[in-house]
Amino acid sequence: MYGTTIRITKAPLSSKAATATLTHAAQTFCYGARPLSFAARPATAALQHSAVSSKRAFASTAHTQLDVFPPPANAPNIKVTPPAWHHPVYVAPATSLCLTESRHLTPPSLPPLRSKLTPSPSYTEKQMNDITIAHRTATTLSDKVALTMMRILRMGMDFFTGYSHDHAVSRGTKDPAAARRAGWYSPMDERKWLIRCVFLESVAGVPGMVAASLRHLHSIRRLERDNGWIETLLEEAYNERMHLLTFLKMAEPGRFMRAMLLGAQGVWYNALFLAYLVSPRTCHRFVGYLEEEAVITYTRFLAEIDAGNLPLFERAPAPDIAVRYWNMPEGKRTIRDLILYIRADEAKHREVNHTLGNLAQREDPNPFVSEYKDAGRRHPGKGIENIKGTGWEREEVI
Repeated sequence: MYGTTIRITKAPLSSKAATATLTHAAQTFCYGARPLSFAARPATAALQHSAVSSKRAFASTAHTQLDVFPPPANAPNIKVTPPAWHHPVYVAPATSLCLTESRHLTPPSLPPLRSKLTPSPSYTEKQMNDITIAHRTATTLSDKVALTMMRILRMGMDFFTGYSHDHAVSRGTKDPAAARRAGWYSPMDERKWLIRCVFLESVAGVPGMVAASLRHLHSIRRLERDNGWIETLLEEAYNERMHLLTFLKMAEPGRFMRAMLLGAQGVWYNALFLAYLVSPRTCHRFVGYLEEEAVITYTRFLAEIDAGNLPLFERAPAPDIAVRYWNMPEGKRTIRDLILYIRADEAKHREVNHTLGNLAQREDPNPFVSEYKDAGRRHPGKGIENIKGTGWEREEVI
């Protein structure tokens, strides 16, 4: 494609001149300047421009700024969207990290568990108690499809886990004992609640990983940034898996339960994979509705504990893995406190997915890790201090 001239010379280049020449040649090769010609020397090669022209350079793209990441042109409220995991966090010793997934309790003297990439969430007691049930009205066809699919999944989960539900009990407007006497639902004892939670968390840990892996592949295939979505989705998957590991410290699933989880995951993962390829927006809305149900479930769980219907959970201590992951303070390490933390996590996932479902999937930056120009206004963040149960509209954040 290019004309080349090979010229043999005896005088060797100096080390400095050779380095400069090779650097210039490499830049010319990458960025498609003028064609190249080679001049060979006994100990080095001198690269020179040739006078022969070409119709098209090797690369047609302009010079790329590798260290500058401005926000997209259609995001006037965003100042910058840095990597979500850019900040340093404390990392526990490798021995304690290995013990977190073992079946043995770890010594209480070990430092709090903090992942290098996904630091554990931090909430105040008031923030956790202020979490409320919320529902986003389905207005578009995509929303209605997501809501319908969520309700079908919910019915299947209720059937297989023996779960029965009363919204009034969850909202605190009806006494659980009175609801039971009225025949609204069969009693849910401690065993049934643990079965429900294990099944729920095994399902909830899949969507974030599917979305993150697909967006990762899209990013490297398109040779462009993902604008911070991948990290947040991976954090969600990691957090849901920690919920599951916590409940597994309290209950050991039998063979039937394990077989059911295996089959459900095989269908669930592949169905989400295909659905996310077709409509990422619908998938995020679907997960947002699923997290709404998770908040309802854990709110009712708390109501049952407060009503005295789950005596084994009233003063039982939380597993050590939970104490270290959420860094639970002294005196606030019971099962009830644990459910408060988990419900707060689910409420955050509800907000995140409803918000992501409102955005342009390929262009918009992740509003939960972005820095905003107007610091005086309320904006979404990684915590729950400004949480919105139905998600943020695109006009509010982008």
